Amino acid sequence: MGIMPHANPINTFASEVYKTEFADWIHRLGVERVSMKTFVPYLSLAKVLRDLGYRTVGRVSLPVLNKYTMFSSHFDDYELMDNHNDFAGMVRGVEFSSDQPVFYFFNLGETHYPYMLTDMPKISGVHGVFKQRAQGAEHEDDSEEREFFDPTQMRMLRVQQVRCVEYIDHLLGKLIEKAPENTYFILTADHGELFGEGGQFGHGPTTQIKCFEVPFIEGMRPRMEIRPGRAKLFS
Repeated sequence: MGIMPHANPINTFASEVYKTEFADWIHRLGVERVSMKTFVPYLSLAKVLRDLGYRTVGRVSLPVLNKYTMFSSHFDDYELMDNHNDFAGMVRGVEFSSDQPVFYFFNLGETHYPYMLTDMPKISGVHGVFKQRAQGAEHEDDSEEREFFDPTQMRMLRVQQVRCVEYIDHLLGKLIEKAPENTYFILTADHGELFGEGGQFGHGPTTQIKCFEVPFIEGMRPRMEIRPGRAKLFS
């Protein structure tokens, strides 16, 4: 949509917050023809950028963002990766042209449950639904009750997630090296993650406050920096 994570301002209309968020794209893109009206009615960053002459490319890891969803609209090139965890493949495929600016959207699966870089086990939930649809099954078999993670398993999963973040950080360095000097980067997430807080794990279904804390880092190559007070924000 083009709206970045924001804090919780008081005595402020939501529309004023959104106008400010959209206007920030003037700085990011170096153009003046961007405002809240530019995004309405489509509310699509890809649409705005394509209208400005950008080539728009989307590479996603999660099946819930497949090419048949509305999210894929307005991308010139949009693809669901073969593997849940293939940010390395995304980075390898990045190309920049001196003739046309390009916008890349990357949705990374490595930091998503089950936080595995290789030998990914069976994933329950929505991934199972997609698999069974492909096999022609109408309902997922829930006859077997799953036991919740014990403290040892929870610690292991948290360590795995940290390792995945470190791996992504390594690949981000390679991506930044490939990009031209005037490339703008935004790193954020759609939700936080629970590792036992309040007896819960993952990110849904819950309204636990940790699920609303997301990273937000933005900056232009070669220097990236975290804006003061915006390391943990509410989306």
